[in-house]
Amino acid sequence: MEKNNPHTLGSAPIGKLLLQYSIPAIIGMTLTSLYNIIDSIFIGHGVGALAISGLAITFPLMNLLVAFCTLVGVGGATISSIRLGQKDVKGTEDILGNVTILCVINAIFYGGITLIFLDPILYFFGASESTLPYARDFMQIILLGSPISYVMIGLNNIMRATGYPKKAMLSSMLTVGCNIILAPICIFVLNWGIRGAALSTIASQFIGMIWVLHHFASSKSYIRFKRPSFKLKKKIILNIFSIGMSPFVMNVCACCIVIFINNRLLNYGGDLAIGAFGILNRIQMLFVMIVMGITMGMQPITGYNYGALRFDRVKRTLKLGIIAGTSITTAGFLISELFPEVLVGMFTTNHELTEQAKLSLQIGVMAFPVVGSQIIITQFFQSIGKATVSIFLSLSRQLLFLLPGLALFPPLYGVEGVWFSMPSSDFLAFITALIMLLYHFKQIKKKSLSSAQTQQSNI
Repeated sequence: MEKNNPHTLGSAPIGKLLLQYSIPAIIGMTLTSLYNIIDSIFIGHGVGALAISGLAITFPLMNLLVAFCTLVGVGGATISSIRLGQKDVKGTEDILGNVTILCVINAIFYGGITLIFLDPILYFFGASESTLPYARDFMQIILLGSPISYVMIGLNNIMRATGYPKKAMLSSMLTVGCNIILAPICIFVLNWGIRGAALSTIASQFIGMIWVLHHFASSKSYIRFKRPSFKLKKKIILNIFSIGMSPFVMNVCACCIVIFINNRLLNYGGDLAIGAFGILNRIQMLFVMIVMGITMGMQPITGYNYGALRFDRVKRTLKLGIIAGTSITTAGFLISELFPEVLVGMFTTNHELTEQAKLSLQIGVMAFPVVGSQIIITQFFQSIGKATVSIFLSLSRQLLFLLPGLALFPPLYGVEGVWFSMPSSDFLAFITALIMLLYHFKQIKKKSLSSAQTQQSNI
């Protein structure tokens, strides 16, 4: 594919394509998760337990940052795949140019407003007098560097979707490798504390951004920058936003939920309970990001074949994706339940934080075996352009199930009620996604039978 004719998405064996696209995406997403884990490990050992809690306070802001980025990047990537399936190269290049401009605009808009009101926002998100300085120092640097982050992540999605999964993987490898080198230097050698972690993150993403920009500027790339493509077009923007709205809403809802979780934890468990959630979140996201890598590998295949009306290939891709996703999260469940001390011990040596994090981890992953399927199904609807269904499934876990659990369980069971609300919502979200998928394929089967009967009657 890298050599490269993306139209083989409609002809090569599905299993081979899924491996070809998913493995680089999985490596890339795993490296992205390790990116965050490395920061947390260095911060936990180099700055302290409260610094981990301060970092956890920033999760809602980071979710919002990702939300505005995926609104453009994921939407643009999905439409790019569909355009390629329709053999519309110029249309794909127009999408590339519009995505680039929109990434910069979104970053300036989000970063600017958030910087102005940073302290009140962090207090609202659950910061205390003890954790606010850590959260503030970290987010100031991240927000100032958000244009770099947006362009790098947004265009990396387009790179993968237009037939260069290995190059997209190398982008992530490059940024993580740089961060592994820079983070300990900034934190331990230069003694810059949590600001050093943020600076190493932005510096690493800057290097990754240069790599991605060079790819799309090269005449060797199948899809590349063309000056006329940088003109914003209303139709393209609306299409990008309509598809990207699903992950955007999901991340905004995740932001709202994390705010609620942080405040519940502060009330029922204190600052270190928030730190325990930070550790739980990092460990869970490692496995979730691997599954997201599978969905990113599926996306060009399903998008192309859906655009080419090859529904048999779409179904085959989904089936293999569900099997792979379920296997990954089941492995995460087993590892977390059997070796919680090993996982938590990577982040901290503080005894109280360790005990709280172990409890949160073992309860938090109880429904993990079905989480992989739920993620695959939700992202599948997004990849075929069914934005409304994808948004509903994203909202079901966050708002319909998790939020009521967070309201009801903590008053009855204290801090453990916060942890139990998570697997409960995961299981209910899986059931909802499964019902929606079965209904969708039932409708497709009816249309296929009707079409076949019509063709026979015309013979």
